[in-house]
Amino acid sequence: MRFTKDHEWIEVDGDVATVGITAYAADQLGDVVFVETPAVGKSVKKGDGLAVVESVKAASDVYAPVTGEVVDANAALSDTPETVNQSPEGDGWFAKVKLADPSEVDALMDRDAYEAFLATL
Repeated sequence: MRFTKDHEWIEVDGDVATVGITAYAADQLGDVVFVETPAVGKSVKKGDGLAVVESVKAASDVYAPVTGEVVDANAALSDTPETVNQSPEGDGWFAKVKLADPSEVDALMDRDAYEAFLATL
């Protein structure tokens, strides 16, 4: 699993990356009440808005940590957005993106680096 400074995570399996928000982000948001996942087939560039998550506190964009094409979206989140709070780094994933440039993953933080980053916040 790799992480961004915007608190997204990705898990790569072959040429497809599953994307979600970290436990830290879910905790900061509070109770998630709405999730807008991207359309399958949407092309995204690293840093583009990928999804939207709304909580009782705020609405936030989820940014694409990599460039590629959305090949799957977690439709279950529209009925059960609280899954993002219950399992942010598991069942609360937002989308699966087919990697256009697998080397982009190498620029992301591993868990140790992300934990060290969190300690600075």
